[in-house]
Amino acid sequence: MKNEGIEGTERFLSPDRGRGLRALRHFAVGELVFACPAYSYVLTVNERGAHCEHCFTRKEDLFKCGKCKQAYYCNVDCQRGDWPMHKLECVAMCAYGENWCPSETVRLVARIIMKQRVTTERTPSERLLLLKEFESHLDKMDSEKEEMNQADIAALHHFYSRHISDLPDEQALTELFAQVNCNGFTIEDEELSHLGSAVFPDVALMNHSCSPNVIVTYKGTVAEVRAVKEINPGEEIFNSYIDLLYPTEDRKERLLDSYFFTCQCTECTTKSKDTEKMEIRKLSSPPEPEEIRSMVRYAKNVIEEFRRAKHYKTPSELLEMCELSQEKMGAIFADTNVYMLHMMYQAMGVCLYMQDWDGAMSYGEKIIQPYSVHYPAYSLNVASMYLKLGRLYLGLEKKTQGVKALKKAIAIMEVAHGKDHHYVAEVKREIEEQK
Repeated sequence: MKNEGIEGTERFLSPDRGRGLRALRHFAVGELVFACPAYSYVLTVNERGAHCEHCFTRKEDLFKCGKCKQAYYCNVDCQRGDWPMHKLECVAMCAYGENWCPSETVRLVARIIMKQRVTTERTPSERLLLLKEFESHLDKMDSEKEEMNQADIAALHHFYSRHISDLPDEQALTELFAQVNCNGFTIEDEELSHLGSAVFPDVALMNHSCSPNVIVTYKGTVAEVRAVKEINPGEEIFNSYIDLLYPTEDRKERLLDSYFFTCQCTECTTKSKDTEKMEIRKLSSPPEPEEIRSMVRYAKNVIEEFRRAKHYKTPSELLEMCELSQEKMGAIFADTNVYMLHMMYQAMGVCLYMQDWDGAMSYGEKIIQPYSVHYPAYSLNVASMYLKLGRLYLGLEKKTQGVKALKKAIAIMEVAHGKDHHYVAEVKREIEEQK
């Protein structure tokens, strides 16, 4: 395939940001800027049986691979389409049985290696950026990241060396894992549940802004990039690499740690939303600056502690952890403070897992308004919260509230996902069924 580019856009050298993507024509809000099929992708293990391994379609009555009995497909066409990649795992899964446990990143890298062996020309995913052009930032990695990289390489050798002849050498693998960690994407559904991991080279060309003018959503294993602001000819096209809920310092830390750059976007230089995001409870005597700083440190620690605790604590212990942290932070932080919202969101997730629908609903109701303020317009986080709430209301027979919430979700989804997306059609069906 020749380098045909992407109509209406061009690759260019962005001042202070390296290469980037800019518009050559006007894009209206909700308009598709471009679509990019995955160069390589892998369905997460937790969604096996619920989604087709090849096209990621969510449906019942999928049929499973006759050999490994672990991969599921829509039909024979999907199974055949996936075989060049699945055969790599099928043999290994049969050989290792229950001991088959490479991480998602390791599985994705194994597939990239296989794809690179059979692909000599530029693929439809690389109209503007080749996968081999990905930044690896190896020189900026700390010892912890280097160790993780080495562990991934060891796992790749352990699970795949018998099934992939002549794996690339240590240096090439170190670079490939670093490239994937910096440029990989997680594919999510309409409620932002994790479906899998993929690389989309052309999507990776876009630079980051905390006030992005496009949003990336997924239709199966294809990434779709849509305008969420008016984009004029000559303007750079910006995506967001991170969750935009948090205040400037947190976002900068996250971007530096994961992507090795300091964000200089307008949102970061003006810090215009930080006061609202860090709302302090109205008290008769306002807390001292040091008390606030101390509570922020506590909040960051508890967020990290909770992330680790998910792997070993019971749901009721996790819920207690959320409640205690909210109680402590609530002495200083208002309910709309992003750290409070973070723990409410975690608590809502635990309630959903425990099928405590009333508990989940009450957290969702506290979260939705502040989310609408803190996130940009047409945010997937806000849409998914309206969806979760709407579905909870309908399940609890609160029909009017349910339909209202689902309609608010659709208003965002029609811009972010496009009016013809099957997720939008599904939600419209849910509303129709209430009539």
